[in-house]
Amino acid sequence: MQTAKTTVLIAEDEIPTQRLLKGMIEKIRPDWEIVIATTGVEETVEWLQSHPHPDLMFLDIQLSDGISFEVFDQTEVHSMIIFTTAYDEYAIQAFKVNSIDYLLKPVRPENLKTAIEKFEKLRASQIHTTSITDIKDLAYALTEGKKSFRSRILVPAIDGYTKLKIADVAWFHSSQKVTTAVTFDGTHNIIDLPLEKLEDELNPSYFYRANRQYIINIEIIHKIENWFNGKLIVKTRPETPEKIVVSRERARSFKEWINQ
Repeated sequence: MQTAKTTVLIAEDEIPTQRLLKGMIEKIRPDWEIVIATTGVEETVEWLQSHPHPDLMFLDIQLSDGISFEVFDQTEVHSMIIFTTAYDEYAIQAFKVNSIDYLLKPVRPENLKTAIEKFEKLRASQIHTTSITDIKDLAYALTEGKKSFRSRILVPAIDGYTKLKIADVAWFHSSQKVTTAVTFDGTHNIIDLPLEKLEDELNPSYFYRANRQYIINIEIIHKIENWFNGKLIVKTRPETPEKIVVSRERARSFKEWINQ
């Protein structure tokens, strides 16, 4: 008698991350069936209300139209859950109980494999204790433990200040202790923040400290070239005034950042 395939739903609003997770699952468990990949709460709820629930759901905490916990407020879920999140690890570790598991972004294959094996062990033992109480406790813990990232910067102007959105910044550059934020349209804005502070306050999914002079937005990267002694040259669009060199020591983490 043929064993039914394990069915999976992925809810992830970042399409590259969605594809990467899908590819890793297919590699680790090629016999599983990914029945749907959604990007928002509404889309996920609509699908669950009109289809048999999958055996396992991978839910990103932050979806395109809200927090994934809202799914449980709108429909009764009969699947086991693995959350994916960029939230602080201490909050996650505090709630590794029952059939719920969590994967920190960027998701690593070895961590995904461990989570999958936990799911299989719990299912084989017929332990399925995910409850709405677990979910709400988790929502509170992760909301309280969430690390927020800077979304705007105050920029000095002739008669005061203007607001600069972080999403509009192509790169940050430091020279002679002066930091400049350069937007995609080429506007240069002098800001009163060193790169060291910015590095800690910017979302690492989008910004990377390439070297002492530059923090770059992932959207400007056009090409990466090998250079001598294991260094990398980053070609950008728009082009930066100076060559961006990533050191041999940073090259591995840089490539992992690009590939997450």
